[in-house]
Amino acid sequence: MKPLHDNPLFRLISPRSLAFFGASNNMMNMGSMILARVMELGYQGQIFPIHPKEDTVLGHKAYATIADTPEIPDLAVMILPSKVIPDVMEQCGKRGVKNAVVVSGGFEEVGAEGAAMQKRMAEIADQYGMRFVGPNCLGVCNPHIGLNTTPLPYEAKPGFIGLVTQSGSFMTQMYDFLDRHEIGFSTALSVGNEANVDLVDCLELLGQDPNTKVIGMYIESIRRGREFVELARQITPHKPIVAFYVGGSETGSRAALSHTGALAGPDKLYDGIFAQSGVVRAQTITEMFDMCWALGALPLPQGDGMAIQTDSGGPGAAGADAVERAGLRVPPLSNSTKELLKPLIPPTASANNPVDITFPREFRNYYHDLPDILLQDPELAGLLVYFILPVNLMQPSLVAQGMTPEEATEEAIKQTAKLYTSTLDMVKKHGKPIMGYSFNSLEKEPIKSLLRAGMPVFPTPQRAARAMAGMVRYAKLRRKLEEQLRLAA
Repeated sequence: MKPLHDNPLFRLISPRSLAFFGASNNMMNMGSMILARVMELGYQGQIFPIHPKEDTVLGHKAYATIADTPEIPDLAVMILPSKVIPDVMEQCGKRGVKNAVVVSGGFEEVGAEGAAMQKRMAEIADQYGMRFVGPNCLGVCNPHIGLNTTPLPYEAKPGFIGLVTQSGSFMTQMYDFLDRHEIGFSTALSVGNEANVDLVDCLELLGQDPNTKVIGMYIESIRRGREFVELARQITPHKPIVAFYVGGSETGSRAALSHTGALAGPDKLYDGIFAQSGVVRAQTITEMFDMCWALGALPLPQGDGMAIQTDSGGPGAAGADAVERAGLRVPPLSNSTKELLKPLIPPTASANNPVDITFPREFRNYYHDLPDILLQDPELAGLLVYFILPVNLMQPSLVAQGMTPEEATEEAIKQTAKLYTSTLDMVKKHGKPIMGYSFNSLEKEPIKSLLRAGMPVFPTPQRAARAMAGMVRYAKLRRKLEEQLRLAA
């Protein structure tokens, strides 16, 4: 694919300067909220508020019109009454602005009058060679440059998940989810009514973006099906795409029509489109992000046989059940693997699959030696580990050595974090994925440290299993697509 900087939407996600229409010194205005979010995230480019009366807006020199700005802004952000948007679009076109975000609603989604205004906007953009997302959207979030044209604060770290969505609020509602899981967006785009820039355009952009390792898509309809399939087939051999489609039911189709004016199609049609394209379909929003997280953080499994490692029968049985329900296998361990495990586990433990050690003799065995042995088994393509939290088990012995309870807890957390890191080292050593699950809070240290280090850990075995199944599905789709492309060459 072409380099990112050759894409006409490059400055939409990486603008050097912004013109803001609709921001003022009244923080109850949507435009003011969005400008505050941009400043809050640390955007380093020039900001030019456009306001007919104010001399300054939120500390920035304001300009009466776009024609008065000292330079041509790369991106115009518009949060204005719908009836004035076409005229503002024309003013930006005459000034030479090439990209815009139209947050304002009240266009095609509300009826004929709005549709006529939206058509005029598109004609003006074509006349001046402009590209814009919207209307009826929240625009762009690129935390790598501190850009967030949404009213909610982005608190997660810059990450590797690219998102294109036909719902703006959906994008912002996931900010907290990303932060809690220690992952983040590379770039996220809300396309709204797709009057000028659509899902396919954004998919191409994210396919070229070097910060994006995996692409997530929230889809209510695909307006250019053929182009979508052709483009996705170019991207998926190199970069995974995970899609959550909501328009397949009668109720979902009606909701999509009222939301963005889009017409949805039946589930089976979209299943076929995704299968042809190498796109993995998720069944829930959470599952889409779980799969994106796993695909961006871990090596691909080269099969569907999984090992389950646990310290207790319940979490092990729940993990095995979840894995099989997700369409994967929990094969018996080879005799050679069982022999290697025997010295490391108590006589009461199970050396079958799941491997249930009941109680670890040494925590290093659990977090380093057992994963190391299991991943050597050629029948096993991946491992799901139940992460126990041994802090409370370590703490009494550390107190007995002379530490205060507070010091002992802090030291136990450090030691556990080091043990967790040794499990992560096994991913690199064997080139196979390891996923964690735990009924302990993911907000607790040291599990939080494991998330920060880059290992996906889920609060249920079902989420871990479905994320692993998504990886297996993508690996199969990619191999099939690569073979088709090879034969067609």
